[in-house]
Amino acid sequence: MHPQIPDFQISPRFHPHAKGKNIRLDAQLRRATRKNSFCNGITFSQRPVRLYEKVRLRLSGVHTGWSGALRFGFTSLDPSELAIADIPKYACPDLVTRPGYWAKALPERLAMRDNVVAFWADRHGRVFYSINDGEPILFHCGLSVGCTLWSIVDIYGITQEITLLGSARLSAYLPQSNHDSANYSNNQLESSQAAAAKFATLQLSNYNQLIPCCSTSSTPSSSTSFNVQRAPTPFDADLHFHPVRGPDVVLSNDRTVACTHFLDSSRTLMFSDRPVRVGETLYVEVGHLGLPYFGALLFGMTSCDPGTLNAGELPADPEVLLDRKEYWVVYRGFPVPTAGDVLSFTFLANGEVHHGVNGGTRGRLLCVDSSQVLWAFFTLHGAVNRLRILVTAPSSPLSPPVSPTLSASDAALISKSSECTVCFDQEVDTVIYTCGHMCLCNDCGLRLKRQINACCPICRRPIKDVIKTYRP
Repeated sequence: MHPQIPDFQISPRFHPHAKGKNIRLDAQLRRATRKNSFCNGITFSQRPVRLYEKVRLRLSGVHTGWSGALRFGFTSLDPSELAIADIPKYACPDLVTRPGYWAKALPERLAMRDNVVAFWADRHGRVFYSINDGEPILFHCGLSVGCTLWSIVDIYGITQEITLLGSARLSAYLPQSNHDSANYSNNQLESSQAAAAKFATLQLSNYNQLIPCCSTSSTPSSSTSFNVQRAPTPFDADLHFHPVRGPDVVLSNDRTVACTHFLDSSRTLMFSDRPVRVGETLYVEVGHLGLPYFGALLFGMTSCDPGTLNAGELPADPEVLLDRKEYWVVYRGFPVPTAGDVLSFTFLANGEVHHGVNGGTRGRLLCVDSSQVLWAFFTLHGAVNRLRILVTAPSSPLSPPVSPTLSASDAALISKSSECTVCFDQEVDTVIYTCGHMCLCNDCGLRLKRQINACCPICRRPIKDVIKTYRP
């Protein structure tokens, strides 16, 4: 009797029957072509897809005469039980508004001929994708992983033909035990090599003095006859996020990475797990959704020991805490950073907190009472969904990393408005009142407003009105 071959080692195929009316499959069920129009191109996998299994496909046919591009995701419903008449024209929004379907659109600029798209799901319900085996990108959250999943690919718009390639399972080369909550290293999102490369350009001078240290006073043990102070190393990795944090924050195992599930994250307050020392600089790396959401991150300092707080009572807005008896200072005027930016916060002896981006100085951020023991805290909002503590260092002259320079074409590409999060065709041009999120085209905004109990696709707050914006 031959040993059973694991599903993920069986070459993937398109489902022969569950497909849009414009889809034609080759004899091997490996190539799918949309023959007419720009829609009715939904396809499904023939077999279930396991968690951490990459669905890999090549964009073998691209036609620039249409607008929009490939949509992909997962379903918990067996495509074999789906009647042909029940397969809609579009995956988005027609299919994804049904229970058990999750899909989104690939940005049109990435839908180039012969690009290889890979996407997969992890056990926390997050879907990632990569282009040509590049850096993984968080696609969306909220996937139901307690049931069997099949992949969905909608050959839409400029995408006319795709070819399935061999699948690969991430755990085949990375232990699945490493796939913990918000531990992005399983997909190389938390690339220690990238962080090391950034800090390879930080040249610190020699240190001849000890770091001044603020700590809570304690009575020394009777067996201790003297205290030994060690000269600090240029970089320390002893600062992490405190276990007490807002309920919408997920921490990695080592508590150096904090992330949020961006669709419904509001209570994202997080603290350092020890006080920040006078003369110390904290470096954090920003993760970014790349979407035109308002808000970014908030920074502050407090004399309140986070260990004394109840995580369930932490508010969405830290300014509510200013009425407490402890010392709280909040700064919320950050511009939206770029993904991968390294932010620095330096706590000086005179109470000034200075801020920098990628080694460039941005000046004084706020002033605090340096006579008190102070913890740092952050909240994440809008486009920023991840924060990673890199290192801390004593204040010292730096040779900072240089921000990358964009070509004119890249800059124009980045400045282009993103697609509507509902139809994925039209450009975003509408603001939702009262939450202020800008994620819809006007047509979808008006349709959404007319629905019963209409709510924002991002924060789920009720929609009172939608306001069209005009660009010069």
